[in-house]
Amino acid sequence: MSHATLRDRIEQLESTDGAGTELVTVTVPAGDSLAATRERVAREHAAAENIRAKRTRTRVRQALKRIQRLLRPYETTPDCGLAVCAGVVDGDLVSAVFDDLPEPITESTYRCDDRFHLDPVRATVAPGETFGLVVVERGRAAVGRLVGDRVVPDRTFESQVMGSSRAGGQSAKRFERERARQVHEFFEEVGVTARESFLGDAGGKATNSDGNGANADGNGANSDSVTGVVVGGSMGTAQQFVDGDYLDHRLRDRLLGTYGVEYATEPGLYDLVDAAQAELLDAEQRAVREHVDDFFGRLRDDDPVAYGVEDVLRAAEYGAVDTALVSADVASDTRERVETAVAEQGGGAVVVTDGSDRGARFGETFGVGALLRFPVN
Repeated sequence: MSHATLRDRIEQLESTDGAGTELVTVTVPAGDSLAATRERVAREHAAAENIRAKRTRTRVRQALKRIQRLLRPYETTPDCGLAVCAGVVDGDLVSAVFDDLPEPITESTYRCDDRFHLDPVRATVAPGETFGLVVVERGRAAVGRLVGDRVVPDRTFESQVMGSSRAGGQSAKRFERERARQVHEFFEEVGVTARESFLGDAGGKATNSDGNGANADGNGANSDSVTGVVVGGSMGTAQQFVDGDYLDHRLRDRLLGTYGVEYATEPGLYDLVDAAQAELLDAEQRAVREHVDDFFGRLRDDDPVAYGVEDVLRAAEYGAVDTALVSADVASDTRERVETAVAEQGGGAVVVTDGSDRGARFGETFGVGALLRFPVN
């Protein structure tokens, strides 16, 4: 399972609300005995008979019974540990198993609450790198971050820079000097915003005992700062911003490139990620975006696609699905149903997040779609 898919599953389960203390989470660290965990669950199942509220008693026992059944196939704890969740949500008994984790679980937990507690599972997933995004023009700018494959806008703002035509009565030289001053002040404002957003550094550069810029981690960057920075805009303006020393020196050291972007607005941040995706996105993230582009291209050209859960499942029955696309917002049980059906017929599946405008549009409009090997009538 990819890190993106795993993170999406965790987020969906963590956002699930139960009624009272009826949702059960069990985590087993790598190397721990499953026998001890089974004994604990059995004791809790027996003890749940003493819960006074009938509905809570029934639902907790249902959840624990499901967890007992889910643990049964495992002879030993998987190499990276195991996590199991079960509980009644909106009248339905839901469950999930995490047994193929990228890093070992280190915390043993048993929680019975109104939500699932998956911090030990989340800790096994690399959070993904964060990159700083700046799109700047003389009239406006946008600053944001790319967290994993999600664009997080931080600020968009407009400048007070005068237009290219001078006001009546002003000499050309005086007008250009004033306009250059306004551009300089605006670029400085953009640079300060970038520093605050990307370094968590509202007060400017700290100084260590040697007089060199540094902070708590000793290397001149906060521990939660961005991995790299990209700048977009018209190439002349973007280059002027970069060459003008408006970026904090710590960010200049992490500059990955400047890119031509048409709009210095929030949508421009998404365009910047598209333009710089070779620097910002890993192979898996780029592949997802290519699949989404392919899906919309096929829709436009009337090439074979399917969309909607039932149509995609029907196409899978015919072995027609090459790749299924499932929005991260789709319920986990629906996603698993689609992924299983497609895999059984030799197809693949990708999870589409709203990290790009096309990804968001796919999720809002379709939710589930598929690239087909051949049309299905």
